[in-house]
Amino acid sequence: MTKIRPLALGVIRRGEDVLVFEGRDNTKGVTYHRPLGGGIEFGETAAEALHREFQEELAAELTSVEQIAVLENVYTFEGRPGHEIVFLFTADLTDKAFYERDEVGVVLDDGARVHWLPMADVASGKAILYPDGLADLLSAQD
Repeated sequence: MTKIRPLALGVIRRGEDVLVFEGRDNTKGVTYHRPLGGGIEFGETAAEALHREFQEELAAELTSVEQIAVLENVYTFEGRPGHEIVFLFTADLTDKAFYERDEVGVVLDDGARVHWLPMADVASGKAILYPDGLADLLSAQD
């Protein structure tokens, strides 16, 4: 049975850049970017999930966590349908060293590249940012 997946994602900004991981949909032949975060587990709030995911993915602590929106995302990935409810938060990383380098590293549990993505690359069509609607939401906040 296919289920709706609840997610908590953290929008970490460095000027006009957003912290993202890089993924690939081989069926579509596209590289995409998404803020870090992940699934919300039963009994856990979206904010708790965000803190846990950043600890698991980057061994990073967050401060100034604030929910900014909820997006519904119906999509196809690797040829399979997906449906997620995405709780979006702004936050800051407590370790300021993350802000000083363009290549932040990799997601600890899967090795995906983590870097700062210029929003100008998204606006120009040079880069894809998921979930759908996030780029418009961020440009409306600027």
